[in-house]
Amino acid sequence: MDKQKVLFVCYHNSARSQMAEAFLNKYGGDRFEAETAGIEPGTLNPIVVEVMKEIGIDISQNKTKSVFEFYKQGKLYNYVVTVCDESQAEVCPTFPGIAKRMHWSFADPSAFTGSREEKIKKTREVRDQIEAKIQDWLKSV
Repeated sequence: MDKQKVLFVCYHNSARSQMAEAFLNKYGGDRFEAETAGIEPGTLNPIVVEVMKEIGIDISQNKTKSVFEFYKQGKLYNYVVTVCDESQAEVCPTFPGIAKRMHWSFADPSAFTGSREEKIKKTREVRDQIEAKIQDWLKSV
């Protein structure tokens, strides 16, 4: 059986979508193949890399990618999941052949303010929310 393809999209492809891809590949890699991309790819968020490493997932070598490049390449997905806020989700291109488009709203770690410790704490919360959402979703598909 072919794996279903899932694309996670957020604005900079630096945090939320990277975590979602890692969790889906960890928990659902037998059934799904996850990729990630951004509207305007930035640089990988070092705090996200750190909090993922805390739980044994190394994303330090991941690269940010452009959703528009994937679109131009004609890539096909069974699911496209936006993980940014509503205003950013609307600028995501429509991919041909999509069976399902979903939006999961998560706070943006790059927008967190406060001390380094406060940013890490908030990023852990988002990480845990994304992990729980992936696990719940996998039970329903």
